[in-house]
Amino acid sequence: MTWCATATTVAGTGNAGSQVTQLRDPWRVALDSSGAIYVADSYYNRVSSWTIGSPIGTIMAGQVNGQSGSTLPYLNTPYGVCVDSNKNVYVADTTNHRVQLWTYGASSGATVAGTGKKNVIKIKRYFMMFLGSSGSLLTQLSSPNSVVLDSSTNTLYVADTGNHRILSFEPNVTTGVLVAGGAGAGTSSTQLSSPTDIYYDSSSRTLFIVNLGSHCVVRWVIGAFTWSLVAGIPGSTGTTPLTFNNPQGLTLDSAGNLYVADTSNHRIQFFRSGNVTGTTIAGTTSTAGASSSLLYGPRSVKVDSQFNLYVADTTNHRVQMFQRC
Repeated sequence: MTWCATATTVAGTGNAGSQVTQLRDPWRVALDSSGAIYVADSYYNRVSSWTIGSPIGTIMAGQVNGQSGSTLPYLNTPYGVCVDSNKNVYVADTTNHRVQLWTYGASSGATVAGTGKKNVIKIKRYFMMFLGSSGSLLTQLSSPNSVVLDSSTNTLYVADTGNHRILSFEPNVTTGVLVAGGAGAGTSSTQLSSPTDIYYDSSSRTLFIVNLGSHCVVRWVIGAFTWSLVAGIPGSTGTTPLTFNNPQGLTLDSAGNLYVADTSNHRIQFFRSGNVTGTTIAGTTSTAGASSSLLYGPRSVKVDSQFNLYVADTTNHRVQMFQRC
């Protein structure tokens, strides 16, 4: 498969701003069944949806003016988003340490995972120590970066980034189940290191996980105690077809091919199913830029049924579509 070298901007203008035509630091994108694009607009604390060809986004979660907050009508630096078949939006409300569900058309969210607070313990009268890496409380999250939904069971899978683990949450249950990681940050096959994005394959009950701190992508079967390596070299950075530099986003297509947003290399890498050698299909390795052929710190990638790519071109404040050629 090949993709056009130049992209079309499908959300945002490339100039940071709070208008409904603009984005600032878009972090993650999702697609619904109609082809609409949902964008976690992290700086302006909201999620917007965009129809291809329209220059204006519709605010689906958070406030139109971009104001942050911790009560239910507000978000605070949302990094992750997914959408169900009814256009209900699930948001990884990162700085609020929770996952919010905004039903379609709602003006306020409901907390479906996390308590909105990090796990903390008082050591002295005026000193608090954060235990974000301990993973001791399954009701809490620490800076969640991504959320995905198993549409067959409505189970949520959350990248609990600060706790170096993946939790699952059944509907109407506030206590999560540890399904990956939880053994502290590290590069061993029982550990994760700041997981930032996840893809759930329901047919094999498998999670594909971007292991940001280890610069790799791993596969973790639900019920297993260890991961298997999919791409990258754990603990090593690089610009070669075998390595990543701070990868932050991933997706798979219907054929099982892997796409990775290789953030600090400013590129999207493509891996045919079972192949550990990547091919750059968007952006130019180690070259950041704002032209239609370049990316700058991309943090998310999605692919539609026609294999067109949608990239959160974060530092350029836009979402780019690279068509399959």
